[in-house]
Order: sequence, then C-alpha cells, then structure tokens
Amino acid sequence: MDALSGAGPRRARGRLGAASPGARAAGAPWARFSAWLECVCVVTFDLELGQALELVYPSDFRLTDKEKSSICYLSFPDSHSGCLGDTQFSFRIRQCGGQRSPWHAEDRRYDSGAPVSLQREPAHYFGYVYFRQVKDSSVKRGYFQKSLVLVSRLPFVRLFQALLSLIAPEYFDKLAPCLEAVCNEIDQWPAPVPGQTLNLPVMGVVLQVRVPSRMDKPEHSPPKQCSHENLLPAPVVLTSVHELDLFRCFQPVLTHVQTLWELMLLGEPLVVLAPSPAMSSEMVLALISCLQPLKFCCDYRPYFTIHDSEFKEFTTRTQAPPNVVLGVTNPFFIKTLQHWPHILRVGEPKMSGDLPKQVKLKKPSRLKTLDTKPGLYTAYSAHLHRDKALLKRLLKGLQKKRPWDTQTALLRRHLLELTQSFIIPLEHYMASLMPLQKSITPWKTPPQIRPFRQDDFLRSLEHAGPQLTCILKGDWLGLYRRFFKSPHFDGWYRQRYKEMAHKLEALHLEAICEAQNIEAWMKDKSEVEVVDLVLKLREKLVQAQGHQLPVKEATLRQAQLYIETVIGSLPKDLQAVLCPP
Repeated sequence: MDALSGAGPRRARGRLGAASPGARAAGAPWARFSAWLECVCVVTFDLELGQALELVYPSDFRLTDKEKSSICYLSFPDSHSGCLGDTQFSFRIRQCGGQRSPWHAEDRRYDSGAPVSLQREPAHYFGYVYFRQVKDSSVKRGYFQKSLVLVSRLPFVRLFQALLSLIAPEYFDKLAPCLEAVCNEIDQWPAPVPGQTLNLPVMGVVLQVRVPSRMDKPEHSPPKQCSHENLLPAPVVLTSVHELDLFRCFQPVLTHVQTLWELMLLGEPLVVLAPSPAMSSEMVLALISCLQPLKFCCDYRPYFTIHDSEFKEFTTRTQAPPNVVLGVTNPFFIKTLQHWPHILRVGEPKMSGDLPKQVKLKKPSRLKTLDTKPGLYTAYSAHLHRDKALLKRLLKGLQKKRPWDTQTALLRRHLLELTQSFIIPLEHYMASLMPLQKSITPWKTPPQIRPFRQDDFLRSLEHAGPQLTCILKGDWLGLYRRFFKSPHFDGWYRQRYKEMAHKLEALHLEAICEAQNIEAWMKDKSEVEVVDLVLKLREKLVQAQGHQLPVKEATLRQAQLYIETVIGSLPKDLQAVLCPP
C-alpha cells in the first residue's frame, strides 16, 4: 500500500519524507503545526499497487499500516462515482492503538474553551481530501489521479476545504517544494483559541477565522468579524470554520428534516447512499450538525468504502446494526446493509427555481435492487408533527430568489430551536439535582449530586416541558423515553454530571478558602486528618490549575497559602515528607 515504504523516516524539519509507522516523536519541532493538523498526505494511483501513499509530511509523523491503508482507500472516490476534474470531500477514521504523541497543554486549553461539538477528536482522525482526476496522455492509464489529504483532529471542515482550495491546485503543478513551504507557513500560525479571531497567512493569502467558544450565545447568523490590523492583502474572511451550507445539503430532504433530526437525536443507524463522496460526506456532516449545540456521541463516517477495515463489523447480520451514520457511494451497500433500519438514497441535485424533487418515505421492504430510486427507506414514524410553516417559508424564499445563506440561517435556526426546546427541560431538571450552596461547608465532604430519575423528569414536563418554547405538537414524552435509551442521553448526562461535579469541587474549595478559622480547626485534629487536608487541597489545586475546576485566581492563591500554613504547623519530619527538597 505504501509506495515508499522502503525509505526510512528523515527527522529534519524542513524535508519531505516517506510515510513511516508508529507515532510522532515527542520532541518533533512542529508544535504550532500540530495545533491544527496531524500531518499532510499525498495519495497517488500506482498501476501495480493501486492507491499508494506517496508521502507524509512532517516525515516523522507515524501512521500505522492500518491507518495508511484506510487513508489510501478513502482518499479516492469509488469507481462508481466517476469523478472527473477536481473534487473535495472528507472522511473520518478510527485511530489505531499503540503509542501516540502526548497532548500539549494547548490542546487541553482549546478543549476546555471550545463547544463540546467542536472539541478535538480523542480517538479518530478527520481526513480532508482534494482529489484531481484529469486526462493525461503521459500516464499509462491515460489519467492523472492524485489526492492531497489534510489529517486533523479538528472538525473544521470549512476552514480545511478553503485551505485545500488554495494549496492543492498549486501543489499538483509544483509538487514537493510548494507543500514544504505551506507546511512551514502553517507552523507559524497561532494556536486555535476559542473566542479569538485569527489571521492565518498561507501562499500570499490571509484567511481570517473566528474560533467558536462555548461561551458564545447560539447565533442565528455568524458574528461579523473585523481585523484590528491593516492587512495587505485584505484577508479572506471565512464566516465559519465548521458550518456547512445546510440548505444546499438538505435540498432533496427538506420535507423529512424533522424525521431525520429525530433519527439523529436517537442515535439510530443510518446509511446515506449518494452519487459522489462529496455529496455523501456533506450530507453526513449536515445530519450530525442538526443536533448542535448537543454533541453528536455516536460514530459517523462521512465516506465509507468496502475496503474499510471496519466493513465486516458494520455489515454483519449476527447482531443489531451499530449506532453509526455511514456515507457511501457504492450501490453494493444497498444489498449488504439491507438489514439496517434506515437508508437514505439521494440523487444528483437538480438546480431550479422551485423546491427540488423531494425524496419519498418508503418502506424498507421496497429496498431490493441496486438501482433503487432515491428515497428515505424506513419504518420509523416521527414523534413530532412536521413544521409546514417552515417548508412554506423556504419554498417562498426559493421563488423570490432569497440568498442561500439566508435560507440556511432560517433552517439552522429552526433546528437549533428544536434542539434547545428538547434539551432545556433536561437542563432545568439536571440543575435541580445540584446540592444547595448553603449545604457546602468547609470541613466536610461536599454533598452528592442527586440521581437522575426518569419518571420524575417526565412528570416535570407537564409544567416545564418543551411546549413552553416550541409550537410543534406531537408525542414529546415518547421521544424522551426513546432518547433515554440512546447514546446521546448517556453522553449528555455524563458531560453535565462531570461539569456539576467540578462545580461542586470548586464551591467546596472556595468554602475552605473563605473560612477564617483554619488554625482553630487544626487544634483538635490529629496529624492524619491534617495531612489528609493537605493532600485534598493539593489535589483540588492541581485540578483547578489544569482548568478542570471553575475557580478564581484569588481562590487558588488562598488555597496555596492554606497549604503552606497547614504544613508549617506539622512536625519537621512530616514537613520533609510533604515538601521534599
């Protein structure tokens, strides 16, 4: 699979080298580069080997053989797609085991400030692909076929597509030297900091982006960006690093957007069969973005092929289909995944003034032949009634030639309000499980968060349910009951419980630091109890300094002072143990 597997890795920073197995060495001088990208790959078509990894840059970034194989197969469109010219798409692969490069403090800082749906992937790589296939008489097969792939843990599809649009055409003309220069430029970029607007220079162009923050209020349209510098050339402003044109992606399924939203919310297995990797990957990414600001907790593959290492795992009939959203282009999957409960087949988009032809809801039993017509093949009945007013507004917008970004904003706002209406009652109930602040005292273990009781929550919906913020009628209770069994409830609950536990620890630390009588408390305590307090305070301090606890700097200073005071009251031998030289 690896065309240059015989060449050893070169550690020099500025050299392009062959791919090599394993993990990037800890001392690699690519800290700024790796804040954005793991590596850049070039995949070519070799007559003897098929798809082959031509190079990986930086050369000391190591991929396992399994990861190399996945990148090679997923970087080329399926033969059924017939993509001529240039095309862009994306994929997502599972990271293989083995030693990985340690995460920097900047990674943790980014994740602590980023929305949960945009945090770095801990166990998967994203691949952003720019593929070119053009006639070339100098090549034996008669075609030039090559892909440039950006591998990252960040789900910044818009940013990396824009970056590829700049560098890939240039690379295909000038090859290695151009790529080396680009990677060195990226290595000068500032790290992604949530809430900041950054200027990212590359190839004579400045991309201006704003990195989303978890403190952002949900926007119906992206915030306007402004540069504080007189940049020449003027920056190319990207309105978002991650948001796709939802209206364009969902054109053929607008009448079923709410059904698809429910399927995503419940983590149902879904196959998207599209004519090209570009369409399959965009549809999958659009579907999982429906739940924002809720984190999508299931697996998803924007583009998947029969060569994937998980093909058998996903297609087995000996167990229920996994909670995965798969984007495929090979009609063979209709037969292979016939037992999956939901299959969405979309055709080529037809651009016209009217609403594009909508796919129809069809029973799974109709899914028999490889030339099956476009449609949503499912036996699922939506719990909520369709929002007909939204469809009318979108159709009217098409007739009046309303700008597409306005149509997308309308659709995004609808999905955001739907998700918020569903989640807000859960948030309110979860907040009621938090112990009262007055029950948190300095010298006692903080009280526990009360357990989440589903029946109590369902009873609370009568006076504090989604009907307060959403006009849609339907079986909301039935939807919540199914949601409780989904991976998304588990993911949401674990995240909220963790945040509340950290808040509880922070309040307890503040209570200790605000107590004025630590000397009085120590008078009647044994050395074991005093040492226990030191160890607990230190643990809380380490957590807080690692951005795990939401506490003020003044509280941290006071905690450190208390630790020093308490240690100073102990015998010299214990002081030596707690504060070794």
